[in-house]
Amino acid sequence: MMLSKQGFNLWADEYDKTVQVSEENNLYPFAGYKRILNTIFNEAMQNEKSKILDIGFGTGVLTSKLYEEGHQMDGLDFSSKMVSIAQAKMPNANLKEWDISNGLPDFVSENKYDSIISTYTLHHLTDEAKVQLIKQLLPILNQNGKLLIGDIAFETRSQLNNCRKDSEGYWDEEEIYFVAEEITATLAAFCSCTFYPISHCGGVFIISGSVMNQRLTCQ
Repeated sequence: MMLSKQGFNLWADEYDKTVQVSEENNLYPFAGYKRILNTIFNEAMQNEKSKILDIGFGTGVLTSKLYEEGHQMDGLDFSSKMVSIAQAKMPNANLKEWDISNGLPDFVSENKYDSIISTYTLHHLTDEAKVQLIKQLLPILNQNGKLLIGDIAFETRSQLNNCRKDSEGYWDEEEIYFVAEEITATLAAFCSCTFYPISHCGGVFIISGSVMNQRLTCQ
């Protein structure tokens, strides 16, 4: 069952431990978690001391590493507890409690970013809402800016169905996972979107306003 805001608040202290157990055992949903975050970190690090927006930063695992490298961090997360945990790690970051299903707040939509990152957040949106959000984010990227999404994702619908079968008993039916072949086809008309599978149930999307192919600089 998808966690409510209160559920995420209650889970905040144990979140990183929960991820670790799933990742270390190569299990859905967090298999490949560290490699996914590292891939996005390395992509964002291509620009020195850049301006980055993190959508759904959680406890700040990735955001704080970029913050420590001198990047200017803005962030949105709908859990007040996770905002508090992350803000303590990054006192000068601009972190706000916000539900992304309501669109973008003014302080974000009026800004420009070198990178927009989101990890393990957008599977709470319908596929249609994912596309609408991406359309909203593209105009606030600087020239040559990239949208970097790391999440539970599958190359094909059949791979998703196989994982659902293998994960029977703890598969979350309320979450809506990326199917790369489907969303890249939808996005092809207005942006470049390339998917890099990292594990059997996760990977990274690199999206830009250009329809030219993007090269993954470091996996």
